[in-house]
Amino acid sequence: MSHFKPLDPLLHSQLRLAVMSLLIGLEDAEFTFLKEQTNATAGNLSVQLDKLEKAGYISIEKSFRDKRPLTTCKITTQGIEAFEAYVENLKKYIQ
Repeated sequence: MSHFKPLDPLLHSQLRLAVMSLLIGLEDAEFTFLKEQTNATAGNLSVQLDKLEKAGYISIEKSFRDKRPLTTCKITTQGIEAFEAYVENLKKYIQ
């Protein structure tokens, strides 16, 4: 029996993995910060955040700051567990 476990396809995307890697170490992060850190376009980042939110891996809060829209993302407990499992499974491939 193989000791290689399947990698979570949701996290096996470069941009989604980058977002999760950033959020795992932060309490929360603004959309603009994630966009700058990942060099993603606003449209692509928005689509990928939506996928992570639908999976329950992150929560997204929309509000306003100085009458301007503000989107804040936060990793969920489910997201932390999925990320940690992904990292552990990935280690088995590279050891």
